[in-house]
Amino acid sequence: MQVNASIFKAYDIRGVVPSTINEEVAEALGKAFGAMALAEGEKIVAVGRDGRLSGPLLGAALMRGLAAVGVEVVELGMVTTPMLYFAASTQAASGIQVTGSHNPKDYNGFKMVLAGRAIYGDEIQALRRMMEAESWVLTARPGVIRQVDVASAYRERIVSGIKLSRPMKIVIDSGNGIAGASAPAIFRALGCEVTELFSEVDGNFPNHHPDPSKPENLQDLVNALKHGDAELGLAFDGDGDRLGIVTKDGQNIYPDRQMMLFAGDVLSRAPGGTIVFDVKCSQRLAPAIEAAGGVPMMYKTGHSLIKARMKEVDSPLGGEMSGHIFFKERWYGFDDGTYAGARLLEIVSRVADAGALLNGLPSSFSTPELNVACAEGEPHRVVEALTKVAHFALPAKVSTIDGVRVDWPDGFGLIRASNTTPVLVLRFEGQTPQALRRIEADLLALLRSIKPDASLAAAAH
Repeated sequence: MQVNASIFKAYDIRGVVPSTINEEVAEALGKAFGAMALAEGEKIVAVGRDGRLSGPLLGAALMRGLAAVGVEVVELGMVTTPMLYFAASTQAASGIQVTGSHNPKDYNGFKMVLAGRAIYGDEIQALRRMMEAESWVLTARPGVIRQVDVASAYRERIVSGIKLSRPMKIVIDSGNGIAGASAPAIFRALGCEVTELFSEVDGNFPNHHPDPSKPENLQDLVNALKHGDAELGLAFDGDGDRLGIVTKDGQNIYPDRQMMLFAGDVLSRAPGGTIVFDVKCSQRLAPAIEAAGGVPMMYKTGHSLIKARMKEVDSPLGGEMSGHIFFKERWYGFDDGTYAGARLLEIVSRVADAGALLNGLPSSFSTPELNVACAEGEPHRVVEALTKVAHFALPAKVSTIDGVRVDWPDGFGLIRASNTTPVLVLRFEGQTPQALRRIEADLLALLRSIKPDASLAAAAH
């Protein structure tokens, strides 16, 4: 069959409905993934979907494909991506979530777990080749599709494992994403008084886009905290695997600062543990991990890549600047916005002023994520060229683990290729505004030596 190669991303499959992703693609993916699962001895695959309008049709087609090659399908219905991961950790070792993540409403796609691992890179390309060749064997007896409610077991697992030291008043903004159907009830069960914003699941996203990594999407939460009596705000993305945090005074606590708090807590029970984080995170994070008795490990950006690295080094905690937080200590090692929010409240409920604790975490002056638009295929070529010419005088340290990151004693600059769209991703941080300006100027000069026409724009997800 003909499939559009552009939908096969580094960590998932994603495209526009119905032009590049449709029922035919979903059914073929079911057959290919089912064949791959059976080849690894996996006979059961769980399937869930988020609240996007195209989810029911794509989900049904996907399940038809899985059943056609003889896989038993566990149908979860409309759930968050973490609930699909939970089912793949407790009921079946493989699963597919139909989700467009934080993309615009006309997108949809698939996040996949095979035999307990989030697949990425070469394995996703292997699925593409199998779909193109239609190299699967249909079975005379299709696999059964059985419906399972995972929500109650998931909620019980979180509520039984988290204890708040005091009741808290919070605001939850689900942005009309799928987390709205489950998160408020879970936080009430933990003992919180919850004010809800946009909990109704609506794939048109009528209020604001469900992406908490963008400050403009947090304005409703900031206003609710300002005019109400809640002490903290939580925001979730469209499929519920990422968390945003806003304090009473309207400060956005970015995920790399959340990680400082989480690392201190986790390392108190897992001393000496290796904490994995991506190249976009603050320079302040590694010293905070070391101070708490842990080993900091910077790694490539990408939720599948971080999860794989955590398994390799037996890490109790990992996190990404984008808002994916992975707890292995007391949990399953997958990214989950609701669970991360619950762990955060468990920590801050021990103090009288949660906002003061969060605002007191080490911080620097930094840019948001910046993008440089490129032609298809150009970002990786630019980064390869940059790695050859990125020479800076000491005390600068250059890392090329994922793009080019240059650390000075007073800040860092990063230029890397996005794995999902044809852009370069840039981020700059300085311990003073002057350091930030100097570092940004130095890195942009380096970039323009390779790509003279580079122009910056705030990243749009």
